[in-house]
Amino acid sequence: MARIPRTDRGFSLTELMLTVALIATMAGMAMPVLMDMSDSIKLNEAARIVERELQDARLKAVSSNRVLRVRTNCPATGYLRIVEVLGTAADTAADRCIATTYPYPPADEDIVTRPNFDGPVRKLTNDATVGSAVIQFSPDGTSINVVGGVPVAITTPVTITITRRGQSKAVTINGIGKVQLQ
Repeated sequence: MARIPRTDRGFSLTELMLTVALIATMAGMAMPVLMDMSDSIKLNEAARIVERELQDARLKAVSSNRVLRVRTNCPATGYLRIVEVLGTAADTAADRCIATTYPYPPADEDIVTRPNFDGPVRKLTNDATVGSAVIQFSPDGTSINVVGGVPVAITTPVTITITRRGQSKAVTINGIGKVQLQ
């Protein structure tokens, strides 16, 4: 007697369950890697915000012929702001980073009244924190570290550390104003 070929096609329940188990196992192994990659991307984004703010302050200082400072953790942890140096006690005042006291854009458009070059208060994204620092940029593009309200020449690069969930990135600034993301 001749054997009739089987025409049923498809997967058995056992084959289907094995395939689903294999896919679930592979997805379970990939998830931590994807989470680590996501954390790294978020840290890099926060570090780029700090680096861009420093670059922007340097460019604005040169183009406006004004002395500008970048203050980190201003008014609170995880914030930063570009402020114009006025040569008064306001330069080191704690309220200098409060947007209602020193608004952005300035309340008037008169170039004679100052400050005119304060930037907006920026918040680092994704719960990142930044080390405390005040970096001053001169109209010639050079930079100075301000420690306790006193400008100190930068002889070795100043490092600002950005941290998120135990990982960190660094931004360095040297005396000639070069800003580098490490």
